[in-house]
Amino acid sequence: MSATQVNTDPSTKTVAVSPATRRTVTSAADYEAAERAVDWLSDQGFPVEHARIVGTGLRYVEQISGRLTTGRAALIGIGQGATLGLFWGLLFSLFFTADTGGFFGVLAFSVVVGIVFGALFGAVSHLVTDGRRDFGSVADTRADHYEVQVDDGFAVEAETVLARMPSH
Repeated sequence: MSATQVNTDPSTKTVAVSPATRRTVTSAADYEAAERAVDWLSDQGFPVEHARIVGTGLRYVEQISGRLTTGRAALIGIGQGATLGLFWGLLFSLFFTADTGGFFGVLAFSVVVGIVFGALFGAVSHLVTDGRRDFGSVADTRADHYEVQVDDGFAVEAETVLARMPSH
């Protein structure tokens, strides 16, 4: 029963539970430092389920990796298709090796099929964009600053434990 519902059963009691308030116990310039602090808390037996790492000042960064042509899209598709074909070939070779040319036959067939379909899919998917996105990129979300926050009832303990953390 939520705290906003009316309790009509006189034998039970409704208690409103508010979300836990949190307090920042340490700040870090990068994620790895915040992660190190939480790892230290965990190593010292602190109940880390009461902690969280919060990134502030989020930015979306897209690094352009180069021009994307239909040929390059097909090559990328070949690589992805070969990988997928290898995976499926290994899986299928567990079940279908007796009549189909053995382990390597199934594996080779799957890789070739993956290469063909990957190349076709890569080329066609690039062609249908009609030149609207003729570049490849890698996207990332970054924060300017990280805070380790702990539920208010555990904050003093967390600060005490973190005070003993060796500097890195």
